Amino acid sequence: MNHGTPLRFGIIGCGRIAANHALALAGHPGAEAVACLDADLARADGFAREHGIGHAVSTPEELYGLGLDAVVVCTPHPHHEEAVVRAAGHGVHALCEKPIAVDPAAADRMIAAAGAAGTTLGVVFQRRLWPAARRIRDAVDDGTLGRPLAGEVRVRLHRPAEYYSADPWRGRWDTDGGGVLMTQAVHQIDLLCWYMGTPVAVAGLTATQKHGDHIEVEDTAAAALSFASGAVATVHAHTVGSENLGNLVSVTGESGATASLLEYPEGGEGAIDLWTAPGQRHTADGYADASAATPDLASINAGLRPFHSLQIADFVSALREGRDPAVTGREARDSLAVVDAVYTSCRTGRTVHLDRGGPDPLPRTAEEDREY
Repeated sequence: MNHGTPLRFGIIGCGRIAANHALALAGHPGAEAVACLDADLARADGFAREHGIGHAVSTPEELYGLGLDAVVVCTPHPHHEEAVVRAAGHGVHALCEKPIAVDPAAADRMIAAAGAAGTTLGVVFQRRLWPAARRIRDAVDDGTLGRPLAGEVRVRLHRPAEYYSADPWRGRWDTDGGGVLMTQAVHQIDLLCWYMGTPVAVAGLTATQKHGDHIEVEDTAAAALSFASGAVATVHAHTVGSENLGNLVSVTGESGATASLLEYPEGGEGAIDLWTAPGQRHTADGYADASAATPDLASINAGLRPFHSLQIADFVSALREGRDPAVTGREARDSLAVVDAVYTSCRTGRTVHLDRGGPDPLPRTAEEDREY
């Protein structure tokens, strides 16, 4: 790889979030977006004109004929696997929007394809690039929090009916892969796993309570998780609020200290709203500005744009330096496995025991069955 020449990127999928990636690439001196691909060529053409991209194409054959180094995958979730596996087949690196896929088996195939091809697979969880999010991870590592014992995720959002009607693929199992867990809360579940380690068991419930006339996936979910370390956590997520109260991830460690990361408004930079380490106690009223309660999707995406740029910059550096990106495919699999396990648990009424080597729940023993 010539370190003096900008890396040539293609953007796959020209929907809403693709603009963040196009702007991030345009602002990075070591990368350039040379092409965009969308099944709707007219949309690809418009996107290319808007962002000064030289080529708009509608087939992968055209895209990979342009001599790319990497692609950014911005398609609806069920198409992530095909895009990443195809990129690996052409020896092209891939940075994939979250979630990595819609089921862990697909994620495993993506990870395996990149591994076999020797290409790099990164996944966009830009909230990990927040300084406050990094501070909590550092506090786990340096003993300020220490080994996490308990955690909590709260995702309390507002989504109007127009959110779903504007993009008809949203809210359907076949094109979205899930609801509030798959599309929104997966970000906070990723942070939770980053802090607490490998999830090993999940029990959960889901419901469609408010949006049932225009979606078929869940708009409300709750789950209990355990981790390989013995830590436990809860997840509660919904899109049924009349106000958007944002997102929160909280961790209590073996030092006895608690740290809480609040994202309010949604799309704003996350901040520490509770920190109880001895001599460092800090609390904040993160909800003081009620005027920020209901940002629209464009505002949410715009607020995250600087952190897309940081993740693009990290990915470019990772390719240059031959190291792992900020979020690897294997790391991103954990949050997907949790989401998938909640769906399985709800469907079966059973706790799902996660096997790191595969997507299938492990059967309970007769003794375990008696406990339930």
